[in-house]
Amino acid sequence: MARTPSNMLDLGTQAPEFSLLNPATQEQVKLSDYTGKPVLVAFICNHCPYVILIKEVFSKLADEFQEKGIQVIAINSNDVDHYPDDSPEKMIIDSEANNYNFPYLYDESQEVAQQYQAACTPDLYLFDAEHKLYYRGQFDDARPKSNIPVTGDDLKNAVESLLAGKPSPDNQKPSLGCNIKWKVGNEPIS
Repeated sequence: MARTPSNMLDLGTQAPEFSLLNPATQEQVKLSDYTGKPVLVAFICNHCPYVILIKEVFSKLADEFQEKGIQVIAINSNDVDHYPDDSPEKMIIDSEANNYNFPYLYDESQEVAQQYQAACTPDLYLFDAEHKLYYRGQFDDARPKSNIPVTGDDLKNAVESLLAGKPSPDNQKPSLGCNIKWKVGNEPIS
């Protein structure tokens, strides 16, 4: 597991469009399905210890966010040939086990992760109703073995600011997690 920070895409960036498979429903989900709605796009996976640490709180907050009008979408972009624990079949199991009430999509080609410049899991992107980037960064300060409680406060505060019509938070810390497991030839150029 390589500790990798997020790339911190420029605020105001337009969310790249995508159409990805939801393994649980076998339906394609597009970003444009949520035109006019704020959207949280979370790059996660099944096996990363950083994601495992936040899953329970993330699932609960996702429910709260959706009740307030924020659409939540999770995307798994890992190379499942080399990391079979992240396979679409296991995504369904993981989604059910963690009560994910949001689409958990499979980015088989890894093109969506590349377009978003996703670097790690979890990598979080909060877009406003025009799908312009409002927040990108960490869930909170908790890390595996840090003994810091998982609260989701950084993301929660950003969501509350967005819903209140306030400017983007000034202090946005990069997320930190396992690197995206790139297929050979898909690795980002640094």
